[in-house]
Amino acid sequence: MRRLFTSESVTEGHPDKLCDYISDSVLDEYLKQDKNSRVACETVASKGLILVTGEITSKGEVDIEKVVRKAIKEIGYDNSETDIDYRTCKVLVNISKQSNDIALGVDKSLEEKSGEDIVSEGAGDQGLMFGYACNETECFMPLPIYLAHKLSKRLAEVRKEGIIEYLRPDGKVQVTVEYEDDNPIRIDTVVVSTQHQENIEQSTLKADILSKVIQKVIPNNLLDENTKYFINPTGRFVIGGPLGDVGLTGRKIIVDTYGGYSRHGGGAFSGKDYTKVDRSASYMARFLAKNIVANGYSTKCEIQLAYAIGIAKPVSIYVNTFGTGIIPDEEIAQKIETKFDLTPRGIINTLNLDNPIYKQTTNYGHFGEKDLPWEKIVKI
Repeated sequence: MRRLFTSESVTEGHPDKLCDYISDSVLDEYLKQDKNSRVACETVASKGLILVTGEITSKGEVDIEKVVRKAIKEIGYDNSETDIDYRTCKVLVNISKQSNDIALGVDKSLEEKSGEDIVSEGAGDQGLMFGYACNETECFMPLPIYLAHKLSKRLAEVRKEGIIEYLRPDGKVQVTVEYEDDNPIRIDTVVVSTQHQENIEQSTLKADILSKVIQKVIPNNLLDENTKYFINPTGRFVIGGPLGDVGLTGRKIIVDTYGGYSRHGGGAFSGKDYTKVDRSASYMARFLAKNIVANGYSTKCEIQLAYAIGIAKPVSIYVNTFGTGIIPDEEIAQKIETKFDLTPRGIINTLNLDNPIYKQTTNYGHFGEKDLPWEKIVKI
């Protein structure tokens, strides 16, 4: 049986990703000064304006406006006429402290308060989180999102390195993979929409994107005479970034995870410290799923963890190997519960999450080829 599956990625200059990057930059700066910082930082970007808001409790003192302008500059936005200028944009900061009601549940779990032999923070919120891995690529990610991320990252590289000098930071990519009996066999469609400077011939742009981006990333054996390419299909993409579309932290959760190939619990990652299980438990679920596949227990695996606010232990653990497991899924779930500490403190210690490592996760997916603790392969 043949089927098509499509995943999307965006460049670091996409307005939503700009906001994610700012939020994670703020988080890292607070963690550098105080590892116990509680951060829930949200960013909005619109025409000539950045608004940073949320709740932060920390001993650190961070010049948030300075962090914002540095982050915008790192992405490459310096033109208020086409996107946003890090030097002249207005930056508004509206930060309060974490609610005492939330802190009551996070500081000490209900189990610890009740005298159980558990020393851990409680989960920072209720919620459900998914982790996924498969053997389609060397980094155990689905091929469509893997290639989409590589293309969007390549767009940033050719812009920053001057290989294609007329590109601007905003852009989106989409890759459609054809499968036969669950095996990827070819690329059916590639869509690239990239911001560019004025007065660039579309024929030049299309030729450059095809030869210097697409053909440099996608292996030749996956492309054929029937592969379709849609490069800037509207014919013009000069206005971009926050000038073209309002950006907001947390609106690219499918880009951040598995490109729609696996389920997502709904919670965003960026701007949240490690006590927020939306982020930390999603990282742990990926770590578990990847190692189940990497250790040969299955060829694909999806794991769900669920938590209640103030409670340390997950309320449920679900494993699905889609019929590819060498032992029953229920047995894998039992082994996970026995061998791994899935309390917030256990996850923090296992993955070293109290370090300022989050800015590097923002772009091109939180999972895959990056050298991050939840991507490490261990013997289980």
